[in-house]
Amino acid sequence: MKIGVPKEIKNNEFRVALTPTSVQILVDQYHDVYVQASAGNGIGFTDEDYINSGAIILNTAKEVFNSATLIVKVKEPMPSEFKYLTKDHTLFTYLHLAGEPKQAADLIATGVTGIAYETVTAEDGSMPLLAPMSAIAGQLSVIVGSYHLLKPNQGMGTLIGAFADIQPRIVTVIGAGIAGTEAIDKAISNKAYLKIIDLSEKRLNELEAIYGNKNVEYILSTESAINEAIKDSDLVIGAVYVVGKQAPKVIKNSMLENMKPGAVMVDISIDQGGCFESSKPTTHDEPTYLYNGVLHYCVTNMPGAVPLTATEALNKATLSYVLELANKGIELALSENIHLANGLNIKNGEIVHDAVRDALAS
Repeated sequence: MKIGVPKEIKNNEFRVALTPTSVQILVDQYHDVYVQASAGNGIGFTDEDYINSGAIILNTAKEVFNSATLIVKVKEPMPSEFKYLTKDHTLFTYLHLAGEPKQAADLIATGVTGIAYETVTAEDGSMPLLAPMSAIAGQLSVIVGSYHLLKPNQGMGTLIGAFADIQPRIVTVIGAGIAGTEAIDKAISNKAYLKIIDLSEKRLNELEAIYGNKNVEYILSTESAINEAIKDSDLVIGAVYVVGKQAPKVIKNSMLENMKPGAVMVDISIDQGGCFESSKPTTHDEPTYLYNGVLHYCVTNMPGAVPLTATEALNKATLSYVLELANKGIELALSENIHLANGLNIKNGEIVHDAVRDALAS
C-alpha cells in the first residue's frame, strides 16, 4: 500500500505520525511510505533518517496526498489541507469531529474515509489509541496548571504542594478516566489536597483503595457537588470524555463567580468541545485567557508540548493498526476487526459512527 505522512501544520505541532523505525517496519513488508520533507525535524528525525529507513521524501503536502492512498497523521487535517483529500483517501488520525462541527462538515464533504484514533476500541472497552495521549495530557495538566498559578502568569501566586505547617493547596480533578487518573497521580506526588469527582461510585471506591483518605476527598459528581468543590480550589482539571460526543459542560459560567481570583482551570476535554461552559480552544502560542477572573488553559493539542515523548508513545499504539490496514487493505481490515471498525467515523460523504452522528446532529 502507498502510505503518506504529511507534516503536521497545527499550531506548535511537532509530532509526526510515523517514526523512522515505524517506516522501516512498513517498508520491510513491501509498502511504499511517502514522508513530507522536514516532517520530523522538530523532534530530531531528519529526512536522512527517513531515507535510511526506506521512505520516499516529497517536498510538499500536495505531493504526499497525491502519491498515497492511506494518509497517517497525528491531528485532524487543517482546512488548508482539505483540498488535497478525495474519496480515494483513507485518513487515519485523531479526528475529534464533535469538537468542531463546521470543520467536520467540510472534512466530510471531501469524501474521504476517516478512521479516528479516539474511537478505536479494545476488548475491554478501552480506547487504546486515545489512551497514550490522554495519559500525557493528564500529567501535563498539573504541570501547566502549576506553572500558570505563578503570579507573573496571571495566576493567584501560589505553589501546589505542602510546606512545613502551611496548608496544601487544593486541586480538583473532574473525571477519573485515563487522563484524570494521571492528573490525580501527579497532584498527589506534588502533595496537593485533592478532590476527585466522578460519576461512578465504583471508580471512586477503586481510587480510594489505591490512594487512601489522607488529603483526598472522593466526590460523586453532581452539579451542586462540583460547584461546592471548585469554590476553594486553586487548580481545577476537567478530564471528561464521552466516546465520539461533545464533552458535557460540567462547570457552568455562573459557578466561576464563586471561585478564587487567579485560580486556574485546565480543560483536557477541549478537543471534544470542552467540559467548561467558559472554554474556548487556545494554542501553545497563546495558551490562556481570563474569564471572570479565572485563568483558563484550553490548548487543543496538549501532548504537542512534549512531541518526542508523545510521538514515541503514539507510534507504539498505532503501528499495529497501520500494519493491519496496509497488509489487508482498508475494507478487509475493517470487516475483520470490529475494534478497528469502531474507529470508522466517515465514509462516502456520510457520518457512519452513531455517537459522532448524534453529537453533530444535536
